[in-house]
Amino acid sequence: MNARDRAADAIAAFPAIGLDALTTDAALLTRVDRKYVVPMDATASLLHTLTHAEEAPAALEIGGERELAYRSVYFDTPDLLSFRLAAHGRRRRFKLRTRTYVDTGAAYLELKTRGARGLTRKDRDAYDLDAADRLTAEARDEVAEALGAIGVEPHRADDLDARLQTHYRRTTLLLPGTIPSRATIDLDLRWVGADGGGFTLPRFAIVETKSPGQAGALDRALWRAGHRPQRISKYATGMAALRSDLPRNRWTRVLTGPFASSHPTRKNISCVA
Repeated sequence: MNARDRAADAIAAFPAIGLDALTTDAALLTRVDRKYVVPMDATASLLHTLTHAEEAPAALEIGGERELAYRSVYFDTPDLLSFRLAAHGRRRRFKLRTRTYVDTGAAYLELKTRGARGLTRKDRDAYDLDAADRLTAEARDEVAEALGAIGVEPHRADDLDARLQTHYRRTTLLLPGTIPSRATIDLDLRWVGADGGGFTLPRFAIVETKSPGQAGALDRALWRAGHRPQRISKYATGMAALRSDLPRNRWTRVLTGPFASSHPTRKNISCVA
């Protein structure tokens, strides 16, 4: 059995939890998020260790599925304003995407903005599934207003277009403890650029822990295994991996490590999740 199959086997062994119960127990925490890029062998071993823990995590299950397919489309200007603001660590910045939950057919428009005082705001609204690859006129108006609020010229919203897609399968775990916390395991990661070219990371998973301040048991297990949090953004790191002409210093560690072993794909790759 290969590492991917062993990971799936471990995920199937966890107790199940529904979305309502997960939200009640862990969704409203003040969170500290930590991201790790973990080799698939290590991910499978970690998941199997968790299945034998005295108090095992529970896996989110929707419609009988525990590995849920996600598809995100990121929007940026022709000069990649959103990317460049992130690459240079600007205090005022934004990220805009649609996120589609492939298994349920639900889609959302998500806008994250950060203003001059470093305060981050995330707006999330239900979106037309058939429009997930583009911005509607109404969406552009709302984005323009939000950009103006952080000091970005509102008319830049007119220039926004789809620049990158990401596809992956996500498992969400409810981690036991005095204060329950969450973790997500993203597998089968794939990036597709606007020109149809892209890459995959078949030998790695992205693990993200979401805990109320101090590190949780899963963080400590990752640390014991030699894994440390890494700076990674699916959009910005993906763009830097696809285009060598873009700034990459903020993501050098993953770009010269896991992403350097990515599997490039031909242009005109199928974009079907």
